[in-house]
Amino acid sequence: MVASISNRGGSAAAIQHHYDVSNEFYQLWLDSTLTYSSGLWDSPTLDDDLEAAQHRKIDWHLQASGATTGKRLLDIGCGWGALMQRHIQSNPQNQATGLTLSHNQYLHIRTLNSPQIQVCEESWIVHQPTAPYDAIVSIGAFEHFAQPEAASDEKISVYREFFSRCQQWLKPKGKLSLQTIAYGSLNAEDKNVFTQTEIFPDSELPRPGEIFIASDGLFEVKTYRNDRLHYGKTCDLWLKNLRRQKPLVIEQFGEELYLKYEQYLKLAVAGFYFGQILLLRFEMQSLAK
Repeated sequence: MVASISNRGGSAAAIQHHYDVSNEFYQLWLDSTLTYSSGLWDSPTLDDDLEAAQHRKIDWHLQASGATTGKRLLDIGCGWGALMQRHIQSNPQNQATGLTLSHNQYLHIRTLNSPQIQVCEESWIVHQPTAPYDAIVSIGAFEHFAQPEAASDEKISVYREFFSRCQQWLKPKGKLSLQTIAYGSLNAEDKNVFTQTEIFPDSELPRPGEIFIASDGLFEVKTYRNDRLHYGKTCDLWLKNLRRQKPLVIEQFGEELYLKYEQYLKLAVAGFYFGQILLLRFEMQSLAK
């Protein structure tokens, strides 16, 4: 059962609206790792296949968070568990804890039956670690922490609470690797109403400056990347996969869902390629002594 929480830091109902459509639905158009966030390419032409880009992204976050040298990892917004699986495969002594508000993702990770992985169906707001973590990763969850129409100072307050908790949970000089979509040239007043109401209700993107302000004095930003073209490429490949699977998607889940996701991915491709929205990756180190 999901812990009873306020919408501060993420709404369980909103997460389940999107991520609990069906595991089988996402398996039709994501890559085999079931990684539902931007890949990472290492060439300007972005010519590797999607799965290779997703493995590269996962490895980047494990390296940036210090998980490659530490054993205890926390994955906030762990999806279907690809990053945690990668972490434990590198060392039989490694351990991973994943937080998700998606019931389907929670059940999927439980079926892995790995003694090295603990998955919790809860928000970071209520998480209580039993011991400090060596590394923390959060990919694609930050967008759900603040409420729509929240003022900038309200958003920064929630973000600062997140960074403060992460600092408390880490060992001294521990690192956090963060990936999030953010506003680019798009103004909050001109936000994509279709995506926010039909696809990601109760979500609100940060602005880059809000992240820097919220983490100031808690974490040093070691690396800051804007890989919006990488997410444009990722969404473009997802869209192609979805269209290839159109007959199966419509047969199993209905035409309405297919058309909704096709529209969402088309808007996302354009948004990232034209710079209306950004894809930010951070490597941060705790300033706690």
